[in-house]
Amino acid sequence: MRKIFSLILAFMSTSFAIATFCSCDDGETYADQKNKEKKAIKKFLEDNDFVGKINVISEKEFYANDSTTDTAKNEFVLFNDDGIYMQIVAKGKGRSMIEMAKDEKDSTVSKLILCRFLEYDIEAADTTYTNYYTPSIVDKMQCTYTHKSRSYTASFTEGYMQSGYGDEVPKGWLKPLDYLKLSKNLDGIAKVRLIVPHSSGTLNASGYVLPFYYEISYQLGK
Repeated sequence: MRKIFSLILAFMSTSFAIATFCSCDDGETYADQKNKEKKAIKKFLEDNDFVGKINVISEKEFYANDSTTDTAKNEFVLFNDDGIYMQIVAKGKGRSMIEMAKDEKDSTVSKLILCRFLEYDIEAADTTYTNYYTPSIVDKMQCTYTHKSRSYTASFTEGYMQSGYGDEVPKGWLKPLDYLKLSKNLDGIAKVRLIVPHSSGTLNASGYVLPFYYEISYQLGK
C-alpha cells in the first residue's frame, strides 16, 4: 500500500514539476495564469458556440427559485465558494443522493452513475473529450455520498475520462449532485452545463490552470 501511495505522490510531483516548468518557461506566474483563466471565462460568458450569452444569477436567486435555472433565459448560477457556474437543463425524475442516503442507517449511499458528456477547453477553444458519438461507450463513476459530513467521493471506473485523466472524479462533476434527481430510466435522466475553473477540475486542469466547459448527463447504473 505504501509503495502504491509513493508512486502516486511521485506521479503528482512530476506532473506539478512539468506544469511549473512550462509556466516558468513561458514567463507566466501562477497569478498570471489565474488572471488569464478569469479573462477566458469572462469572454466565454459573453459569447460562445454552445449556448450563447450567459445570464449569471446569484446563489440567492437560485435557491429562491427552488434550486433551478431558467434555460429560456440562459441562466447559470455562480457558486461563490468555488467559482463553478452551473445550468440545470433537466433535474431528472428520480431521487437525489441526499434523499437516498437519508434512508440508510449509516446515512451513506454508494451508486454507479453513467455519464454522457462533452468537455471543452475554454482557453484553447477546442473539444477535448466527448462520448456523444460513441453509443457503446459510456463513462461510469462509482459515487459515494455521506450525509453526516455532506461529502462526496467518487472514482471513474470506465470511459474516456478515466482513460484520459485517471480514476479521480473532479469536484466540478460532483457539484450538481445535490440538486439532481437520479433515475435509471432514459426519460428521467438529469443533465447540466458547467463552467469549471482549474481549482475544481481535473489534475491536468489544475496543473495548467485551465478552465473547462462541460455538458454532462447523469443516469443511475444497474
